[in-house]
Amino acid sequence: MLARDLRALRKARGLTLSEIALKLGRSVGWLSQVERGLSTPSIGDLRAFADLFGVPVSLFFGHDVPEEAERGVIVRAGRRRSLGTSDSGLVEELLSPDLGGSFEMLRSEFAPGAELKTPAHRPTEEAGYLVSGRFDIEIDGNWHSLAEGDSFRFDGKPFRWKNSGEEPAVVIWVISPPVY
Repeated sequence: MLARDLRALRKARGLTLSEIALKLGRSVGWLSQVERGLSTPSIGDLRAFADLFGVPVSLFFGHDVPEEAERGVIVRAGRRRSLGTSDSGLVEELLSPDLGGSFEMLRSEFAPGAELKTPAHRPTEEAGYLVSGRFDIEIDGNWHSLAEGDSFRFDGKPFRWKNSGEEPAVVIWVISPPVY
């Protein structure tokens, strides 16, 4: 649900409704209504939210669930929200129904030669499982080469990655709290 995702992104970044309202040039009341699902933001508003939170605007789409009983519980393979493009070398799919829980789960596919050159550092605990391919990850200055079936976990440490193999690397990645 869009409202829940927007609220989770705001909280994950430690921002108040007032701070967001100021940055977007909107009222606190309107933002509160959006977070409660009482108002629907325009596509321009969604682009502004995406820029503010540093996420692709595509994250806010793909919420339609055909069966109400599955909403917030089940994510069907053909209805995952896709993040990123093949041009970037990293395509991710949100496996979690939304960003409102205590963690998010992603299917990340790293193209051969794809690389995160500058270390990322976020206040999260993260874990991953390499489904296929080969994958190198640097955690807190130490490089680790992973093969199919290997896994990793780290907490609040700088990291970067690369796929120096000739095949795509597929990683199931779990992040707590959600940051996408």
